[in-house]
Formats: sequence, C-alpha cells, structure tokens
Amino acid sequence: MPDFNKVLTPGDYQNGTVNTVVEIPEGSILKIEWDRGRAAFMLDRVEPGIFAKPCSYGFIPQTLDEDGDELDTLIVCDEALPTGIWVEAKILGVMKFEDDGEADDKIVVRVSDDRNDGDWLNSLKDLGETWKQLVEHHFTHYKDLKRPGTTKVTGWGDIEEAKKIIEESINRYKSS
Repeated sequence: MPDFNKVLTPGDYQNGTVNTVVEIPEGSILKIEWDRGRAAFMLDRVEPGIFAKPCSYGFIPQTLDEDGDELDTLIVCDEALPTGIWVEAKILGVMKFEDDGEADDKIVVRVSDDRNDGDWLNSLKDLGETWKQLVEHHFTHYKDLKRPGTTKVTGWGDIEEAKKIIEESINRYKSS
C-alpha cells in the first residue's frame, strides 16, 4: 500500500539537484498550471502556435517565488516531458525574469540521469548562447498578442545564484 504521508520535497539543492514537476511539455501551446489549492493541473489558456514552449516547463515543489507561485523550472531534455511527472534534475543556472513587474525567475535544469546529454551539460555556458537567445526571445514575447511589454528577461545567473533563489523560495514556502 502506498504511503500517502510522503510528500515530494524540493530535493537536495545544496548539492546541485532538485525535484521538478512538469507542467508543460516542450513544444506545447497549452498553458497548464498546477493549482495547489485543488491539488490538480488546470488548463489556464491555449497560446498561439508561434509561442510553443522552447523546453519543458515545471516547478520545484514546496517553494514559493516572489510572485506567490511555485518556483519555475526550465527543463533541458532531448524529449518533451509529459505533464504531471516529476524528475530529479541537475541545476544549471537561472534565468532572471519579470512578469508584470514581479520577479518570476526560472531555474534552468537538466534531467539528472540523461544518458544522451549527461556528463557534458553542467552549466548554462554548456547550453550555448543560441539556446539562451531562443529561450529569452520566447519569454520576452510570449504575451505580446495580449499584453505587449509585460515580460522581460533581466539576465542570467550561475548555479550558486540559482541555489540562493531556491533557498529563499523554500524559506518563503515554509513561512507562508
């Protein structure tokens, strides 16, 4: 019988790994969000096809970002990951992001046990500038048809900065 008292933790972020729950698969135009009050995923909206997600998108459980939602993750993997699964992931860095003037950072991770991209992918630098430009373009413009200019990428941070943001988000969750 399953132990329903077990809860998915944020993971071992101090040592470079987190647990992340997938909300949106790479390539999807469905804006799926976790509704923590109902403990279920919901379809928030359908985006135009030009704004399909450039990578799988998720969140770290038991965290709260400054915007009041779980801390987001951008998950690097050769395969789109399905909604609802959780993945142990290695921290690569952070995309600093603002949505309607609020901090809404995205922790960049890769699947910990990825036998295709494994050992060589250890930081944002390893992803290359083109990957960062594509992701930055997406997040700068994905709301343009409805509310232009409301989102912006403000920079990128390394693994240590990502860990600091994760720790702050865990503490915010614990004190909420």
